[in-house]
Amino acid sequence: MTDQAASPPNRGTTSRSQISTRQVTLLGTAFLGSGAAGLIYQIAWQRLLFTAFGVDLISVCIIVSTFMLGLGLGALAGGWLDDRYPSRSLHIFACCEFGIGLFGLASPLLIRTLGIWMNDASFPATAMANFALMLIPTTLMGATLPILIAFLASFWKNIGAATGHLYAVNTLGAMLGSALTVFWLFHVMTLDQAIHLAAALNGSVATLVWFGLRRAGS
Repeated sequence: MTDQAASPPNRGTTSRSQISTRQVTLLGTAFLGSGAAGLIYQIAWQRLLFTAFGVDLISVCIIVSTFMLGLGLGALAGGWLDDRYPSRSLHIFACCEFGIGLFGLASPLLIRTLGIWMNDASFPATAMANFALMLIPTTLMGATLPILIAFLASFWKNIGAATGHLYAVNTLGAMLGSALTVFWLFHVMTLDQAIHLAAALNGSVATLVWFGLRRAGS
């Protein structure tokens, strides 16, 4: 049995460029995992900052503001990269996921080391140092959505349908990641183990996209 070409429901349009139902499913699964990893990081990094600096207000402000700025900057960068290298969308996405995962693996050490270095620093200096550190992975996270939207829209020929589909899947992954973290992961894993699990999710997503979906963009 062969896969049928997948297209946005009730759109009534077809295209010579098509993507199979299986490929759309793999893409959705990958982005769901990416969303789940992002929320595991957000909660875990906040706790790491609280442990390292001992002021909960700082950790909350840094994580929330950095995520918002990083996602915005990443979205701009992702759109620019896709415009410049349209045939490399999945390569770029996979590299972003690998980069997030690598940072995730190193993040416990990086945050704790920074906490030691900034132990006697002023509040503004401490906030800016952590802000700069957290901006690296959040920018990579922000780049993933526009890259995948452009990729899927190139087949569906409908930017609204591609955006809605991917944003919904990613949001569902974020909900699952936050619930999983709060109600289960922190009860059976250490903080570092939860972060490493998120990094493993990023690595799995990157591998799935690199080997399972890459040919769809060629």
